[in-house]
Amino acid sequence: MPKSPIIEHWFRGYESPMKAVVLAMREILHDADPRLEEQLKWQSPTFVLGGGHLASFFPRSRDHARLMFPLGARIPGDYPHLEVSGDASRVMRVRSLDEVEDVRAELTAIVQAWARLRLAESERPPARSKSSPRSSPRSNPMPRPSTKSKPAPSAKSTSSAKSTSSAKSKSTS
Repeated sequence: MPKSPIIEHWFRGYESPMKAVVLAMREILHDADPRLEEQLKWQSPTFVLGGGHLASFFPRSRDHARLMFPLGARIPGDYPHLEVSGDASRVMRVRSLDEVEDVRAELTAIVQAWARLRLAESERPPARSKSSPRSSPRSNPMPRPSTKSKPAPSAKSTSSAKSTSSAKSKSTS
């Protein structure tokens, strides 16, 4: 997918000592899978594939380029440059253009593993939530009538309702 004009504009205004490193990593991401889409989310370039969020740059880092993978724990494979950052997220920090070359193959592998995962998930039927009832041939989706019987109206409330309705009909005639 072509690069986003919105992100191109964002990079024109991006002032950071790490700008060249971030741009080099962006190229690797696009080369790894041309289907990646760029979006501006959280005031940062974000990469999406098949509706799934892959990674976002953290633009405020001054001594390294920081690429955050919010669901990085789900990416299959072993990636030594991905640092644990919470239960689900992973971060890759790159400090120089030389280091960009050192992580090129790993970053490419991460994007390709994510693409395979997203493709597999999109071909799978959606998972049923744990709270939704399971349907089976024996289950009946129709609501069952209440087994509790309603109390019969008392004679007092019935005669009161009749007198109210007859009073209304007399007043309207």
